[in-house]
Amino acid sequence: MVNVPKVKLNNGNEIPLLGFGLWKVTENTADVVYNAIKAGYRLFDGAFDYGNEKEAGKGVKRAIDEGIVKREELTIVSKLWNTFHEKERVEPIVRQQLEWWGLEYFDVFYVHFPVALQYVDPKDSYPSGWQNLEGKVVQSKATIQETWTAMEHIADLGLAKSIAVSNFQGALLMDLLRYARIRPALLQVEIHPYLAQTELVEYAQLEGITVNAYSSFGPQSFIELKWDKATECPPLFQHPVVGAIAEKHGKTAAQVLLRWSTQRNIIVIPKATRADLVLQNLESLTFDLSPEELKQITALNRNLRFNNPPDYLGVLHIFA
Repeated sequence: MVNVPKVKLNNGNEIPLLGFGLWKVTENTADVVYNAIKAGYRLFDGAFDYGNEKEAGKGVKRAIDEGIVKREELTIVSKLWNTFHEKERVEPIVRQQLEWWGLEYFDVFYVHFPVALQYVDPKDSYPSGWQNLEGKVVQSKATIQETWTAMEHIADLGLAKSIAVSNFQGALLMDLLRYARIRPALLQVEIHPYLAQTELVEYAQLEGITVNAYSSFGPQSFIELKWDKATECPPLFQHPVVGAIAEKHGKTAAQVLLRWSTQRNIIVIPKATRADLVLQNLESLTFDLSPEELKQITALNRNLRFNNPPDYLGVLHIFA
């Protein structure tokens, strides 16, 4: 079994450098999580928006019940969806998500996006998505400060060991740090060679905030969604620079892309359902890229963002 190093957060907690992403894991979710735990994964990145927390929790419970792992050995992550940003809505939905998972606490709980939307009762729509019940995207008046104060309350209650932010850019993160009583432990953002976000990574790490990359394979996850931006883009798995480096090390392109991040202390959370790929992702930690190879991969940057709300909603220019 691959030994996955741990990253120490700014609050003293430690989490694995490589984990398992649960976005789009909608079939046999409990089995996928259970088998990933058996393979050696200890970090699972979930969210309200993924709509699979109850099933993921079943996989965790099965592994714990069978003695494969102890709860304290796992890092379970979830996120606050946009429709629960008002201060009075944060604690109830966190408790609901914990109930779905069958847990007493989350190890990390993120603000999923820096945008507050009109409340939708999960009993009426789960996951609620971006639109209200009339199919419209309607913003609410909750500020980031209001939401973060409620997140701090979650931490005070012990419902989350670490609180964090996702999809925040530099200026917004700077503003948050001015009033935060509890500093965010992590920043989760889209990072891959086509969107290197080097300056944002440097800034966050300078502030002692650990960076967690999602969509490490660039367009790969979005090709399945048939988004033009992804289907018209050269796949990173087939890029000659990545391929040459992979061949030199006797590794796959996916392993090179993951190592490009983890070697710079950026956490990655790839998703895989095939048993061989589940193990291959873990084995990305078993070799090192040279400084020159890291530079060659970073030089592929195109500032090409795939998870950009205006592309699929027509509104909410979060990254403008």
